[in-house]
Amino acid sequence: MATSGPDPTVTGSTKVIDSHLHVWASPQEAADKYPYFPGQEPSLPGDVDFLLECMGEAGVDGALIVQPINHKFNHSLVTSVLKKYPTKFVGCCLANPAEDGSGVKQIEDLVLKGGYRAVRFNPYLWPSGQQMTNDVGKAMFSRAGELGVPVGFMCMKGLSLHVAEIEKLCVEFPSTVVVLDHMAFCKPPINDDEITVFSELLKLSRFPQVYVKFSALFRVSRIPFPYKDLCHPLSQIVSSFGANRIMWGSDFPFVVPECGYKGAKEAVSIVANQVPLSSSELEWIMGKTVMQLFQGQWLQS
Repeated sequence: MATSGPDPTVTGSTKVIDSHLHVWASPQEAADKYPYFPGQEPSLPGDVDFLLECMGEAGVDGALIVQPINHKFNHSLVTSVLKKYPTKFVGCCLANPAEDGSGVKQIEDLVLKGGYRAVRFNPYLWPSGQQMTNDVGKAMFSRAGELGVPVGFMCMKGLSLHVAEIEKLCVEFPSTVVVLDHMAFCKPPINDDEITVFSELLKLSRFPQVYVKFSALFRVSRIPFPYKDLCHPLSQIVSSFGANRIMWGSDFPFVVPECGYKGAKEAVSIVANQVPLSSSELEWIMGKTVMQLFQGQWLQS
């Protein structure tokens, strides 16, 4: 595939929207106004100017910004970006599972006043020994559904550790939309245990509120760019969920040293052509799904 110029298979009349990326302060911004959380100083540049440059070069029209751990529960940097570029970006805030229950109010404030339209559940931020299905987790998950904002799950240490919690929340709160970040961190299975876990991912399609991010391909592939070992997993996910419940995401800026931001977009077309997917299915994955999920945010060109 040519690496220059727009990709006709994913442009056309549908915008290309990145469903998963991060921004954080530049070192200067961190010193002046938006400090990093102690111990979470980034090792990569991830400021919004760099992001906009990458998006422009790759022909990406908009994105969902996921609050980075580098600023933890201080959302002021991402909020400033959302206010500056209201038609380009949507925000996904980070749920605070503090035992005092203050996380519910934080979600309300960020959604109702800060312009955020999604929430991220990071299970590794819950107090030791606690699960996302504890009273605080249920209260935040339920409130997200009432506010009409999806909840994204980061299963970095493996879906098998968290699938029972996700299923329980889906059953109890069917009106809350669920998004599984990075294919729920399921790599192409190569042994019986991994086959079982991947089948658990596919079984989550039985809940109509569950969506999958085909994102951070460099994290879930076992081989270098263009990550062709993801052809069969993508085929299975499309068969189970439908392309209209799958969305591409780059995981900027972590993807930049892996294959470049533009490469993150191109890899999806290369994998999709191998599956093969129809141009309509690819359009859903590259933008239509996330645009449907966040209606009114990115207008059709």
